[in-house]
Amino acid sequence: MSNSSDTSDSPNLSEPRTLYQAPEPQGPAEMGQVILKDGSTAYLRPARAEDKEMLVTFLESISKEAYIRRFFADTPYQAAAKRMLEDEPTRMKLVLFVLTGDPERPSLMATGEYTREKEGSKEAEVAFLVADEHRGKGLGTLILERLALVAARHGIERFTAITMSRNREMINVFKSSGFEVRRRLEYGDVEIDFSIQPSRESVERAEAREQVATVASLHPFFEPQRVALIGASREPNSVGQRILWNLLDSGFRENLFPIHPEADTLAELKAYPSLEEVPGEIDLAIITVPKEVVPEVVEACGEKGVRSLVIVSAGFGETGEVGRRAQKDLLKKVRGYGMRLVGPNSMGLMNVRTAEQGGTFNASFAGTLPQSGPVAISSQSGALGLALLEHAQTTELGVSSFVSLGNKADVSGNDLLQYWEDDEQTGLIVLYLASFGNPRRFARLARRVGRKKPILAVKAERSMSGTSADAAVDALFRQTGVVRAQTFEELFDAAAFLSHQPLPKGTRVGVVSNAGGPASLATDALAAAGLEVPETSDAVQEALRSSLLAGSSLDNPIDMSAFATAAHYRYAVETALQGDIDALLVLFSPIGPSHAKDVEQAVGEAVVAAREAGNKQSVLVCFTTYQNARPPLPAGDERLPTYRFPESAVRALAKAREYAAWCETPLGSIPDFSDLDAGKARQVSKAVRERGGGWLTPEEVADVLQAFGLPLVPYRLAKNAAEATQAANDLGYPVVVKLASQTLVDKSDWDGVKLNIGDGDGVRRACEEIETRLKDADRTDDLLGFLVQPMVSEGTELAIGMRQDPLFGPLLSFGLGGVYMEVLHDTVYRITPLTERDAEQMVCEVRGYPLLTGYRGHPPADLGAVQEMLLRVSRLVEELPEIAELDLNPLKAHQPGEGCTILDARIRIGVD
Repeated sequence: MSNSSDTSDSPNLSEPRTLYQAPEPQGPAEMGQVILKDGSTAYLRPARAEDKEMLVTFLESISKEAYIRRFFADTPYQAAAKRMLEDEPTRMKLVLFVLTGDPERPSLMATGEYTREKEGSKEAEVAFLVADEHRGKGLGTLILERLALVAARHGIERFTAITMSRNREMINVFKSSGFEVRRRLEYGDVEIDFSIQPSRESVERAEAREQVATVASLHPFFEPQRVALIGASREPNSVGQRILWNLLDSGFRENLFPIHPEADTLAELKAYPSLEEVPGEIDLAIITVPKEVVPEVVEACGEKGVRSLVIVSAGFGETGEVGRRAQKDLLKKVRGYGMRLVGPNSMGLMNVRTAEQGGTFNASFAGTLPQSGPVAISSQSGALGLALLEHAQTTELGVSSFVSLGNKADVSGNDLLQYWEDDEQTGLIVLYLASFGNPRRFARLARRVGRKKPILAVKAERSMSGTSADAAVDALFRQTGVVRAQTFEELFDAAAFLSHQPLPKGTRVGVVSNAGGPASLATDALAAAGLEVPETSDAVQEALRSSLLAGSSLDNPIDMSAFATAAHYRYAVETALQGDIDALLVLFSPIGPSHAKDVEQAVGEAVVAAREAGNKQSVLVCFTTYQNARPPLPAGDERLPTYRFPESAVRALAKAREYAAWCETPLGSIPDFSDLDAGKARQVSKAVRERGGGWLTPEEVADVLQAFGLPLVPYRLAKNAAEATQAANDLGYPVVVKLASQTLVDKSDWDGVKLNIGDGDGVRRACEEIETRLKDADRTDDLLGFLVQPMVSEGTELAIGMRQDPLFGPLLSFGLGGVYMEVLHDTVYRITPLTERDAEQMVCEVRGYPLLTGYRGHPPADLGAVQEMLLRVSRLVEELPEIAELDLNPLKAHQPGEGCTILDARIRIGVD
C-alpha cells in the first residue's frame, strides 16, 4: 500500500501516518484450514481441556533439546501440558494447535500461545513449538501471525519472548516475520520484544508467504505428474468415460491410472480395482463415483497420500441441509489428510498449454478444447463454465486454464487469483461468481492482482441479492479495479479487447466509417460512456483530403461515404492513427461495392503499418456484416477484436478505459489519526453489549463520536420543557428541539424535530407537541427527554451511513442529504476500510457534486473535511465491528476551511 498523497486541503490530514491492514485469513484467525509452505494443509483451532492426552503425546515426541529450549527446563510432560491448557479468557491467554490426520483422532503438528500477565496490559509473552518432523513448513511463522491477529483484537500491542541464544530457529521466526524485532542478550538468553501492529513489511511478507503456499497447494491440479481417475467407466457418455477420453485426447496417457472394481483395461490402459493397488504416489485424484461412496474414496486417497482431489460427484452442499452436513464432514476428512479439493459438484478443470509449454491437461467435461491463450477462467457453475469455453473456442479467445469450482468447499476464487497472479501464461482472469466466500479477502487479493493483470467478473443472482447487496458488489469491484460485466456478451466483448489490445491511455477516440448512421450511433455511445470524440487535427484532415473520395467527412467521425473501397479504408485507418487519439473504432457497413473480406485485410495491413510507424493506440472493429460472433482480425502478430454493433464495441472500450484509469491511479493508503481514543469508544460499546445491545443513548453517541474526532453540534439533554428552555437560553437562539429516545430513532416519523425556534415559549410549545404526539400513540414511556441544539443553517446538507452487510461487512454510504437522498437516491457506496483515494472518489461520484464545488451561487463545501469525515467513520466501524448501524444525517459541510458539523447521529450495537 502506497504512502498517503498530499492532503493539504484537510488540516488534520496534513501529515497522516499510514495505517496498514492486518492480513485477512480465509476464515477466523484462530480457526480453520491453513496452508503450509510445501502446499499441504492442516487445521488450526484453539486448544481445549480434553486435548491433554494428545498434547502429552506431542510433547513426548519432541526432541529433548527442543523441549528444553521451549520450557527452559526438563519439566514433566504432564505438568507442562496442564499449564498450557489452563482455562483462561482469550483476552488473557490463547493456545493454538495445528492438527493433521483423521479429524476424530488428529495428531498435533505445532502449538503456540500468548499469555498476558495482568488485565489491561498492552504486552503478552509468546512462544511456540513445532514437531521435529514438521519443521521447515512455515508453521512457527504462521502461528505467530495468527496469535498476533487475535491478540490485537483484545488490545494487546506488543509481544515479548525469552529464548535460549542457541534456539536459532525461534529467533529466525521472529526475524522473518516482518515485525520490527528488538533483541537483547541477557545471561545467555535472548529477550525479544516487538510491536504486533501491522507494518508495510509485515503485511507484505505475510501476503508473500501465503501466495507461495497457495500456489504450491494448487500446483498438483494444473500440472500433475500422476493422476488417478476413480470412477472410470466403460458406459458410453458416462461422466467417468467422458473425462477419461478427454484426458487421453489432451495427451495425458502415460501416468493416468483408471480405477474400476472389475475392468482389467479401460481405453487400452491398465485399470486397477482400488487406489491402494496403484504403484507409486498420486498427485491428483479425480472422483466420479456415486455420492454415497465418496467418503470412503476420500479416506483411501488420504491414506494413499494423494495431494489434491477433484470431486465431480454431486449431491452435497447444493442439495440442502443434509447435503451441506455431508459436505462439511467430507471437508474435515480432506483437511485432516492435508489435501486440497476442487468441488464437489465440479465439472473438472483444464490447463491449456502448447506443446512447447508442456501440453494440455483436460480433466473436464469439455469435449472440445479452446486454443491456448492468455485467459484464465473460473466458474462456480459448471454448465455456464462449459458455455464460456465453447464461446471462447468460437471466437478464438485463447485460454490458459479453466476451473469449475462447483460448491467450492475448499479451493475458491481467492485461491485461484493467487495462482494466476504470477502465472506466465495468464494475462487476463475471468470469473463467474455466484457468491463470495470472503469478500474482504477477495478485495485485498483483487486489488493486488489487478495491478498486474485485468480481472473480469460476472456476478450472478443480481436480482435476488437485493439493492444494498448489489451496491456492495459494485463498490467492491470499483475499489479493487475488477471489471464488472452484466451479461456474458459484455464479458466476452470486454475479454476480446483486453486480451488482444493495449489499454487506452486516455479517453480520446477516433472513428472511421463508411456510413453516417453507424458513425452517429458510435458517437452517441462514446459520449454516454464518458469517452471523447475530438476533432481531427488539420494535418490528418489534409492527409485524408488528398486520398479519400470527394464529399467525405474528414472531421471525427471520419465518414468516407458508401463508396469507400478497401484501399480507402487502409489509408484512412493508417492516417487516423497518426492523430492525437487514444483508440480507434473502425466501422464497416455493406452498402457500397467494397467487400468485407477485402476491407478486413486492408484494416489489418493499416494497423501493421501504423505499428511500424510507432503508433500504439488501441484498435477495435465493428462490421455490421457479421451475423454471429467472429474471431478477431489478424494484423500481423496482433489481433483486432471484432463486434457486431457499435454500442458493443464502445462498451468494451469503456470498460478497458475504466480499468486503465484505475491502474493509473495510486491505490492510496489508510491514514492513521493521532487523536483517536478507540479505548473510550470500546468502553461505551462494551456497556451497551452488556445490556443487550441496541441503540445508544444521546450521551453514548456523543462519547463515541468524540472519541473518533467526529464533530457533533453542541447539545443539551433535557428531561422536561423547563430544562429544555434553560438549555436553549444557555446555548443561544435560534435552537432545534428534538425527540430523545433509544427506541423511536426515526424522529421525523414522530414529528420529533422542531426547527428554528426563536424563544422560550417556542421551546415549551415544541416539547408539548412532541409529548402530545407520543401520548396519542401511547408511547410516552419511550421518551428519554429532549435534545436542544443550536440551529445550524449554513452549509450543504450531507449524509453518511453504515450498515453491516452479512457478507461484505461494513458498507459505507455517502450522499447529499434531504431531497437528494430521499427522492433522487444520490448515494454512493464503498466497503471499509477506506483509503484516502476511496474517500475522494466517493465525494466526487455523487451526482450533486457540482453543488459541493460551488454552483450558480451555491457556496462551495470544505471537501477536505468531508473526506476526513468519511475516513474517520471508516476507522470507527473497523475498530468497533460490533456497530451494526450508523447514521450521521444530516451533517452540514461548511465553506472551505470551516469543516463539517454533525447535526444528528444514531448508532446501534449488535449482539453476536
